[in-house]
Amino acid sequence: MRAVRDLESGGPEVLTVSDVPEPQLTADGVLIAVTAAGLNRADVLQRQGHYPVPPEATDVFGLEVSGTVLALGEQVPDRPGLAVGDPVVALVDSGGYAERVVAPWQQVLPLPDGVDPVEAAGLPEVAATVFSNVFMAASAREGETLLVHGGAGGIGTHAIQVARALGLSVIATVGSEEKAATVRELGATAVNYRNEDFVERVHELTDGRGADVVLDVVGAKYLDPNLRVVATNGRIVIIGMQGGAKGELNVGRLLQKRAAVIGTTLRARSAEEKATIMAAVGEYVWPLLTSGQVRPLVSRTFPLEQVREAHEYFDGGSHVGKVLLTV
Repeated sequence: MRAVRDLESGGPEVLTVSDVPEPQLTADGVLIAVTAAGLNRADVLQRQGHYPVPPEATDVFGLEVSGTVLALGEQVPDRPGLAVGDPVVALVDSGGYAERVVAPWQQVLPLPDGVDPVEAAGLPEVAATVFSNVFMAASAREGETLLVHGGAGGIGTHAIQVARALGLSVIATVGSEEKAATVRELGATAVNYRNEDFVERVHELTDGRGADVVLDVVGAKYLDPNLRVVATNGRIVIIGMQGGAKGELNVGRLLQKRAAVIGTTLRARSAEEKATIMAAVGEYVWPLLTSGQVRPLVSRTFPLEQVREAHEYFDGGSHVGKVLLTV
């Protein structure tokens, strides 16, 4: 089958499509004919040599797919939406940039009603990331305020929609007026970090209270500003390091605010943890997609053979929503 393997580190130019053996079906696995695969920041980090493939995972890129069930392992239970021929989406440890992939059945969900099969490829990673961090780790509740950094990206656009649907107010930082317009359409208040101090602006918008939950993809650069902007008893969840890995923490301010700083990753979690997260996504997020309250937001799609161009476009940072590869 055709696939994109992790053969060397560097820029998009190191990515090539090659012929590789098809994946072997496992006892608890679902063999999926891939329709499309989502491109994620983790893929870029892996390409650059900063995000090693987990032990026993394939060296084929890709953490999320949509597709059609081809076969089921002998230990896969009989359940609705998981039969040969059914359209599905899946969260995978690796292997998504390919014509076929095997995913643990616990990480496979039915295609939500009314969602385009290609666009659905951009759902598993962002849905699992947002729900596990904002609602499971940070225990966000109806009536609270969520601050999302990188509001126009794949995670940001999804977080805004889910949070709004579940009764939260959302403020999102963006870097352009085009991106500001997008997050406003999704129901968030936009703050352009290029010409506004987001700490001051969030305090203005919340009558000095601050944000109850901060979802941060920046990391070290925003550690102190996040601590200044978070409300008393607030929670800062760091899920990325685009702004560096090491920062200085004002412990006095942390104690004074009785705040929590939480750091998580998704790919390195155990199979059991991922199963719990995907079950929660299916229970709470999938109905929002079916009802139309949440929708995938796709910036561009590229055929698998144009994986280099897709990564170049992603690296450029102009995308709004997800970038997808069609197979």
